[in-house]
Amino acid sequence: MNILRFIKNWTLPLAMSTGTVVYLIFAFTPPLDAAARFFAPIFETILPLFMFLILFTTFCKVNFRAMRPVWWHLWINVLNLVFVIVCMAVILVLRLKGDMLILMEGILMCIIAPGATAAAVVTQKLGGSLEEITTYTFLSNFLCVVLVPVCFPMIEKAAHITFWQAFIVIFQQVFLVLVVPMIMAYFVKHHMHRLHRWIVSVKDISYYMWGCSLMIVTGTTVKNIVHADTTVSLLLAIAALGFVVCVVQYVAGRLVGRRYDRVLECGQALGQKNTAFAIWIAYTFLNPLSSVGPGCYILWQNIINSVEIWQRRKAEERALTEQTLNV
Repeated sequence: MNILRFIKNWTLPLAMSTGTVVYLIFAFTPPLDAAARFFAPIFETILPLFMFLILFTTFCKVNFRAMRPVWWHLWINVLNLVFVIVCMAVILVLRLKGDMLILMEGILMCIIAPGATAAAVVTQKLGGSLEEITTYTFLSNFLCVVLVPVCFPMIEKAAHITFWQAFIVIFQQVFLVLVVPMIMAYFVKHHMHRLHRWIVSVKDISYYMWGCSLMIVTGTTVKNIVHADTTVSLLLAIAALGFVVCVVQYVAGRLVGRRYDRVLECGQALGQKNTAFAIWIAYTFLNPLSSVGPGCYILWQNIINSVEIWQRRKAEERALTEQTLNV
């Protein structure tokens, strides 16, 4: 029971540690080369399935009638847009090239990426509004669909992408990742009541599936960092600035949230990014090394998430203890 409780309490750190250790074992143990090549395409196939199921199970718990834009959605998106403009201005005004351009591209990916699909999972775990954070996730993804085709051709001239080409490619991904699982969840909720009751009855099912996907994503991130064809100093610089950007976004979001009594929701909305999506668009449209930025961001945002969940658990334990003493 103690082992199960430990796994439950520290799911995210354990998932990241396991993903890192398992990759390093397979990468640096020659007899396991064949097994590594065998499992690599399997994990690449499983990860999108995990993300789909995470959103599907989360959307099954959403009150669709309560999903509507609220004022903090506007201001968090405006703040995100300001951060993107500042980052783009630094790149274009200073005419950055080489390692400095890769560094800023990595930071841009940590900013321009939409709200994480797993933000709803964490927000629900922390007791926030599932409907409001889910609505924001949709809005931020469609903002990203517009920003990426506008910004990226100005940075990578060799990309030769038009606005509509990039728009269609990214929109297809957003539709498959967000819209399809929501449509299916809506159908199950209103027409397959027995299945819906079972999904809702399994506590934290989406949270633990997210832990499994985080293990795969972390392993992939470590692989990309290990095989990055660049200097250690550049990797450290990307990681360090990624940490600064992560903290700034969480803090800025929480400051906006104070005005609307949504500190938790706003912090997760602006701070927790869809890093898997960011890595994909970095590989597709920018220098592939820029994907190290969102790759490192995975570590920072999930450390913050782990601390938030730990604080929530401690608060619940204190409240339960006080209630017991009062009785």
